[in-house]
Amino acid sequence: MDSPLTGYRDAPVKLLQIETNLFNLYIKGKPFHPTVETLQLHRQEGEVWSDAHFHVEVPSSKVEFSSVQVFSRQTLGLQAWDHGDQAEPLFFETQTYELVIEKKQDLPIVFFHENIHLRQAIQPLNDSLLSGVLNFQNEVGFSELELRLQGEDIFKLQLEVFPSKMDYKRDYEVILREVNEQIYNLSFDFLRRTFHLTGLRETRYQSITEFFTILQQVFQQLIQGVDRIRKAPHSKMRRESHVVEASRARRVGKENIAFLRKRPELFIQGHPHPTHVLETRRYMDFDTAENRFIRWTLLRISSKLKELRAHVAKKDNPDPVLLKRIDIMGSQLQRLLKQDFLDVGDMKQVSLTLVLQMAPGYREVYRIYLLLMKGLSIQGDLFRLSMKDLAQLYEYWCFLKIHQLIQRKYELVSQDLIKVNRNGLFVTLKRGQKARMVYRNPRNGEVFTLYYNSLPEEDSGSTLAQRPDNVLTLKKNDSSIEYKYIFDAKYRLNPAYEGSPYWNRYKQPGPEEEDINTMHRYRDAIVYQDHRNGEYERSMFGAYVLFPYPDEARFKEHPFYKSIQLVNIGAIPLLPNATSLLEQLLDEMIQDSPEKAYERSTRPRGTKEYYSNKFEGKNVLVGSLRVPSQLDVALSQRFYHMPLKNIVDHKLLTQIEYIAMCQSRKNFKGPGNTGIHWYGRVQDWKVVRRGEITERPARPGTEDELYVKFTIERWERRDKPIALGGQRIYTCLYTSKYMFDRANEIAELRLENEEDLRKWREARRVGKVKVQLDHTHVDLAGSVVEIRVEE
Repeated sequence: MDSPLTGYRDAPVKLLQIETNLFNLYIKGKPFHPTVETLQLHRQEGEVWSDAHFHVEVPSSKVEFSSVQVFSRQTLGLQAWDHGDQAEPLFFETQTYELVIEKKQDLPIVFFHENIHLRQAIQPLNDSLLSGVLNFQNEVGFSELELRLQGEDIFKLQLEVFPSKMDYKRDYEVILREVNEQIYNLSFDFLRRTFHLTGLRETRYQSITEFFTILQQVFQQLIQGVDRIRKAPHSKMRRESHVVEASRARRVGKENIAFLRKRPELFIQGHPHPTHVLETRRYMDFDTAENRFIRWTLLRISSKLKELRAHVAKKDNPDPVLLKRIDIMGSQLQRLLKQDFLDVGDMKQVSLTLVLQMAPGYREVYRIYLLLMKGLSIQGDLFRLSMKDLAQLYEYWCFLKIHQLIQRKYELVSQDLIKVNRNGLFVTLKRGQKARMVYRNPRNGEVFTLYYNSLPEEDSGSTLAQRPDNVLTLKKNDSSIEYKYIFDAKYRLNPAYEGSPYWNRYKQPGPEEEDINTMHRYRDAIVYQDHRNGEYERSMFGAYVLFPYPDEARFKEHPFYKSIQLVNIGAIPLLPNATSLLEQLLDEMIQDSPEKAYERSTRPRGTKEYYSNKFEGKNVLVGSLRVPSQLDVALSQRFYHMPLKNIVDHKLLTQIEYIAMCQSRKNFKGPGNTGIHWYGRVQDWKVVRRGEITERPARPGTEDELYVKFTIERWERRDKPIALGGQRIYTCLYTSKYMFDRANEIAELRLENEEDLRKWREARRVGKVKVQLDHTHVDLAGSVVEIRVEE
């Protein structure tokens, strides 16, 4: 394709020119959108543009066409267009276009558009000219411009408005479909699990406006569904019995045996045959519960429309367009109600049958019934987003996409996006409304929560209120705090025009710098107050911008992506075909150990070493027990003793705060009796001769040996004992309370460096861990040979 002349992209030109016998219509604007050109959007293959919808209709015989011309990028000028010809994308969101209508006759022609702001933008300048500026803002999709003469439509022009930051076919249509699919899936999954229809109860509190908004979007589906039922309506074969003369009976069944036995008067003496018999006929009956339900639904919708029409008609200046639309919908419903299969009785109760859930036509009408009559109210006009506010649609989609990526691998425990109150079933996806999805990791039982448009209750802004779009909180095992991350959807993109400051700095498209600054603000401004001491702590460990950009591979080189690894603040591209980077980050967050999650965040200079006494300050002494009786005496007398010679470095006595007792496999027989079950805090200790320890008799010859006697405040039993795992203790073992609280096997108590601990924690999140030492006795081992996940 030839390149446009220099400066031509920025100069407004005629994009459309239509000449008729009554008026000429022109639309002027820029033929190119710079962001679309930079990102090469709306292309099929290479430089071939996608087809754009363009339709001209003349519903009145008063108007005759002279010519229709549309701008061509090949010729950089207008060329003739006829019905059926292809058109290229010419109209984009957030771009301004001048509309001019020159009247050839002195006629009261007026401009009309469903959007009141666009309608008011075009005003008469004089008796022969209508003009104004159109800007579709973030609204994309089909837009219809109309001209009316004395209330009659004389001209209709349908345009297709394209997005400027995402591809129309590849991204926008997929996003719209996924939003609706996710809402429907969540709604009907919720219905299957919790919402039982026990009787008829029309929603009394749903507004008529809200009802009509949803009905407009699903009305054609309703009509098509009923028409589909008409071709194959559900029916039942019924039997009907009548008493007839025996000579006229066509079929006589076995039921006559009982019938005639009770009526001997039907036999004439001397004749073996009765004068009358019972004849049973079978016929197809459409009076089923399902067809009664269809009729009842159509009647309820018709009643609501009549109520709406009466409400509109009472206004001082009723909208004739709206009244006409209501009347057309009402007449279509009356046509459906006259179908033969709907000539059925009244319905008294809804029965949720397989026909309503599965049969073609019935399932569509049943779904629409749930949407309309049971109050499934898509707050925030989700149904109308195909023509409204693409930025809001992108925000909704980001939340639902995060939910979808998480739900693929983890269990959804609860959610309040879909919920029930006395009005029926509601979807609370709306700016200003809060939603929360709770998940569980089936491998380790950890629970995490995704918040929409809100913060966890314990978090707040210390100065001003903060409300990011999405917050993910992770509650990890072996950690008392929650790790929280912000994912903020921004339908903004800097295309990095060549020569711009953004291009000079980053060399590729990316998020706006101010959006990255917003992430820094969120992380610093959202804090948690510790109620024990009143101190504030920063509670967000990371914050990320989600923005529309398709090239994930290229964006990996962007500084705002690399910054995630450096300071845990940055940006992630997210579109229907670009989700791998977000999915990868979510997997890493959920699988992270508490240490790694903590290390992702940027800590203020001078922060104390986290997880104090992790390796240094070994304050737990694990000693062995010789016989079961020693355990009984130690527990009852609250003490523990051991030879002083077993403690090589006597300085350790000053830092021992806890004593734990290890029950060996050799001395403690039976399942569940081995391992470390008991531990206690040291109240006091002293070095004495063995003979002075009177709670337990000394072995002959050891009375003068020096022993350490520890007095214990109280013994506590572990919820889960530390298993031996094929190891044992020769004399005693020293470890930290941090490791003692988290170990599953005694070999883990010998993890003594940062690298070994990291490997162990990461392996434990995958499954059961086996730590292999270079000696059978844990206290005599010199190093860790291997840390592996057991199958």
